[in-house]
Amino acid sequence: MARDTTDHTPLTSVSEMADYLAGGCKPENTFRIGTEHEKFAFFQKDHTPVPYFGEASISALLKGMQQKLGWEPIMDGDNIIGLGETGGMGAISIEPGGQFELSGAPLETLHETCRESNQHLAVLREVAEPMGIRFLGIGGSPKWTLAETPVMPKSRYKIMTRYMPKVGRHGLDMMYRTCTIQVNLDFASEADMARKMQLSLKLQPLSTALFAASPFTEGKPNGLLSWRGEIWRDTDNARGGLMPKAFEPGFGFETYVEWALDVPMYFIVRDGKYHDCTHITFRQFMAGALKGEVADWQPTLGDWTNHLGTLFPDVRLKRYLEMRGADGGPWRRICALPAFWVGLLYDDAAMSAAEEVTRDWTYQDVLALRDAVPAGGLAATIAGRPLMEVARDIIAISRQGLKARNRLNGDGADETLFLQPLEEILAKKKVLAQELLSLYEGRWNGSVEPVFEEYQY
Repeated sequence: MARDTTDHTPLTSVSEMADYLAGGCKPENTFRIGTEHEKFAFFQKDHTPVPYFGEASISALLKGMQQKLGWEPIMDGDNIIGLGETGGMGAISIEPGGQFELSGAPLETLHETCRESNQHLAVLREVAEPMGIRFLGIGGSPKWTLAETPVMPKSRYKIMTRYMPKVGRHGLDMMYRTCTIQVNLDFASEADMARKMQLSLKLQPLSTALFAASPFTEGKPNGLLSWRGEIWRDTDNARGGLMPKAFEPGFGFETYVEWALDVPMYFIVRDGKYHDCTHITFRQFMAGALKGEVADWQPTLGDWTNHLGTLFPDVRLKRYLEMRGADGGPWRRICALPAFWVGLLYDDAAMSAAEEVTRDWTYQDVLALRDAVPAGGLAATIAGRPLMEVARDIIAISRQGLKARNRLNGDGADETLFLQPLEEILAKKKVLAQELLSLYEGRWNGSVEPVFEEYQY
């Protein structure tokens, strides 16, 4: 997230919080696609991570991008921590370990999304190359220990870094050593939101398997295809995972609010200062728990918006839905991930077909799949069925959904072209992590160093 929200509107009830989420409902003809992707910054000469401070650094990259793009700087004290598109919705931000992120603007077609990503990478290369900096597109840091990984001077990350070891084994790895590709999608109504939430939660482990690209840790194979997927199994389960309530009839905005109210907070922001609130839930905050601790202790809409952004379910609800299951990867996958989900969720016939495939899957079935996928990938099974078979059906449905959208580029091609990386996986019966491991065991001669050269942007 590039920027935390400041909105002083008083907040007094669950219905107000649910109404805020309901404000995301919009007509189907105004649905948009927002794509986010993260990448690891490294020095070309020795494959070491890029620090925040210095002439060749993360801060220098942000300042260089600001000069090239003319975007507004986002500051945390005296430190630049991101950029906001002037007059637009796009943003550039940094993750805790210096992972460099583009949060794309809401766009109408996947053609626009892919063009946006390519333009971002082209400008970033212009800024980075004189500094000897390149960017790696996979899901997990393949070489650096936590101690070797730089720490970004961002106030919310200081609070999270202190808190994470208290609630899970892998929270710091999640923060500092993973990258993702995400897509944010719209809903028309509460019922449409619930339908999309339930289907996409069921299919999120499939996304993890298809995009698995984190088989190395600290220079060696880690025994997994998606280390990132394994990390999320024990990061902070009070605020992450599958949300059992979402699998039940009647799920809606208030259901999500009631769940979110009982998740411990990270912080509130007052006069630009971050106050650690990890000792209370948002429900306790609403009941006055910070009275006497901070002067402005009353909850605001800005506090609620920030809290929503610190929740980590596999599908996150804001005023849109965030698909959070995929590892980061090479540039073609930046377009493939949104294509996969847009094809399934932005065409009613496709969504109905995907619901039919997953109709009998229970919460326990999906949880078992989520647990199996980091190591097993597409060899895992759900409800007795091989995930590879499910993948064939679901990708075919996504293709039909994209074809039905009929959004053409200048050459007359529709959006199905962006599914090609996933269709190649089905043809090869190999995900990217398996290809990386084959290279490690073969041409790379037991070294992860070539990954920095062969999978850089």
